[in-house]
Amino acid sequence: MTEIASTSAPYAPSTATARMLWLVAPVLALAAALAALSFGAYPVPVWEVMHFLLAYAGLAAMEPDRYALLYNLIVEIRLPRVLAAILVGAALSVSGASYQALFRNPLVSPGLLGVLAGASAGAAIGILLDGNWFLVQAGAFLMGLAAVGIGVGIAHLFGGGSIIMLILGGILSGALFSTLLTVMKYLADPYSQLPSIVYWLMGSLGQANIDDMAWAAVPMLLGILLLCFMGRALDALAMGDDEARALGVPVKTVRLVTIATATLISALTVSIAGMIGWIGLIVPHIARLLMGPGNSRLLPAAACLGAAFLLIADSFARNFFSTELPIGIVTELLGIPVFLFVLSRVRRGWT
Repeated sequence: MTEIASTSAPYAPSTATARMLWLVAPVLALAAALAALSFGAYPVPVWEVMHFLLAYAGLAAMEPDRYALLYNLIVEIRLPRVLAAILVGAALSVSGASYQALFRNPLVSPGLLGVLAGASAGAAIGILLDGNWFLVQAGAFLMGLAAVGIGVGIAHLFGGGSIIMLILGGILSGALFSTLLTVMKYLADPYSQLPSIVYWLMGSLGQANIDDMAWAAVPMLLGILLLCFMGRALDALAMGDDEARALGVPVKTVRLVTIATATLISALTVSIAGMIGWIGLIVPHIARLLMGPGNSRLLPAAACLGAAFLLIADSFARNFFSTELPIGIVTELLGIPVFLFVLSRVRRGWT
């Protein structure tokens, strides 16, 4: 395959620097989570949020009336949204970084094989059929998996599953489900259903709740961890299939497991929060710039940075305007200047 660009960074930080930065990434995510729990229409100081969390865990005492107020504000209102931002941001970032390593192309994002287009079409079908939240989520998840299945099936049917055919299969599948989405928009009631579809496509964490997190958290966490543990195998694949086989890496198995896992967690992000762009493209570049090209360090760092990025974007969406902005708009507004900055730093590695 002719590569569009190398995924290698223009420089590789020293081991000591990389380890220090790897420790900074989860601290940044934790700080962003505490800030998200603090900021809002009713602000709560960070130290009081930490005190409440200790009281909630049974490690500190708090006045009952104040505890009840903070329980409603933090646990019932803000915490589900924060957990959703952490899971969605980490999943999209790790999926994007894995795809960039697998396809040896830094311009790849989680939507390459059609999962985002399929999930969007599935959500639109759910809105048209009934509008029930569970049906919308189920439609988004199942159609996202179906879109990637079609793309991979096309690749194996016409090209033996080669990388170039996987990309072409994903393009065809994405085009198919984008067309289906357009048909759903055309058929939707312009006064009720169409606004719901458009709002869904802009992304939102506002409808996340504890029940959503309960069923989605386990497969998403397992998927993120699995992709992180596959970092060394992805490093071997980056050298080419023949070199990876010489090192004893089962190329087809690694490729299929990576695609299946990234597809699963990407489809789950759409079922929880709708379409949220840019994170799977930008955050892996930031992680690569900080950590170097080694996927064993890059993927965990990308997960933490992705969680922090989406938490910051969601806090911005909730607090800086008179009405809440869809999170997809905010990630684009923040993502464009960040991507320009990253391009200015890594362009030497692409030439």
